[in-house]
Amino acid sequence: MRLTPDELEGRGEELRRRLGACDLCPRRCGVDRLRGETGFCGAAQAVPVAAALAHHGEEPPLSGTRGAGTIFFGGCNLRCAYCQNRQISRLETPQRLLDPQALAGEMLRLQEAGCHNIELVTPSHLGPQILLALAAAARGGLALPIAYNTGGYDGLETLRALDGAVDIYLPDLKYADAGIAAELSGAADYWSVASAAVREMLRQVGGLSPAGEGAAQRGLIVRHLVLPNDLSGSAAVLEFLAALDPRPAVSLMAQFYPVPGCEHPLLQRPLFAAEYARVVERMEALGLGEGWVQDLSSQETWRPDFSRLDPFAPRPGE
Repeated sequence: MRLTPDELEGRGEELRRRLGACDLCPRRCGVDRLRGETGFCGAAQAVPVAAALAHHGEEPPLSGTRGAGTIFFGGCNLRCAYCQNRQISRLETPQRLLDPQALAGEMLRLQEAGCHNIELVTPSHLGPQILLALAAAARGGLALPIAYNTGGYDGLETLRALDGAVDIYLPDLKYADAGIAAELSGAADYWSVASAAVREMLRQVGGLSPAGEGAAQRGLIVRHLVLPNDLSGSAAVLEFLAALDPRPAVSLMAQFYPVPGCEHPLLQRPLFAAEYARVVERMEALGLGEGWVQDLSSQETWRPDFSRLDPFAPRPGE
């Protein structure tokens, strides 16, 4: 964080006023979250928290040797048909509802546990609460980099309020086709919104800057999940990223699997090795050398269960 606690608090209060007719994200639902109303994301003013733990399964510059201090928020401003965190993104499992002071306490606890950073997962609908929590945590001694792990559907005004508060951006860039985005995530404007968001994130933090123990201190990592039947339009996404200056680090992901409740006819099977290999080849041909390529076997192992205290602990028999 490059902002002082007073600056964080001031920006948080400015954003908080917008909760009265919420326009924090591109949905612009207009509901009064200050009075308990909920819009598309499902969250009012309290912060739904599903889990807060040292997470060792993120990209190496985030997990490092001691884990990312990951806080999984409930609710989401997307409705991805294949969401692997559906239990919490659609608020299907119970959540703790925290105020900013309690959220700050979780951040300080993760710092005390030795985590390399504070990673905020699915934060797009919670900007003011996060800024207010960061202000309180900074006053309590928080000194870790802040990572913002988002689906990419972020409002530019909200992102600009986070300039200087966030050190590492970790957005998804899911697809380039408006029809597919509408069909799979309920957001026909996803590409225009997410591509502009990625540019703003890059402006703020630049390329990835690893430091001690391999843990990143600052920069942008863009995730792209490859879907079966080329629904993710991976070539267009990778070409966009290759044209950016500086180029961001890219995390190519293969962990798709048909989740319960997903009825889309083209998402009823895992990725084929050959279709994933084509995307990897395209990434290499474009010279996107800074980043990571997930192993295809991850589709069998990356299956969190947020009904458990540790969603990533091995299940009996594994």
